[in-house]
Amino acid sequence: MTVLLRTRVTSIGPEVADLAEGGVLILFADGSPPELAEVSVLHKTEFGPSEGAPQKGASITLGPVSATITAVGSSAWSKVLEMGHVVISFNGATEAERPGEICASQVDTQALVAALKTDAIITIAA
Repeated sequence: MTVLLRTRVTSIGPEVADLAEGGVLILFADGSPPELAEVSVLHKTEFGPSEGAPQKGASITLGPVSATITAVGSSAWSKVLEMGHVVISFNGATEAERPGEICASQVDTQALVAALKTDAIITIAA
């Protein structure tokens, strides 16, 4: 398994749980504007991101929650490289609706919410 990105959660905005219940996570690197931090999982990269974007079939894990990537938007990985930002939709879609979105297989949203903790590790691997 090749790790493309390994990052540690540093802060969780007050509106993140509501979004996660709907199967959506918004990641932003530490230092994002305050208005974005409210809806974002702030993180600090420990490894990566790799130059190459993840492909369909790669994995995303957040603590004990794991999913398979089903689609990658055209600008999603460049946003990760530029500013540590990406929208992850756990909807199983085979085409990303937005260019900055990564879609992944559906997960238990209650488990996703429970996994959202400071110091949790998020890994994207191929």
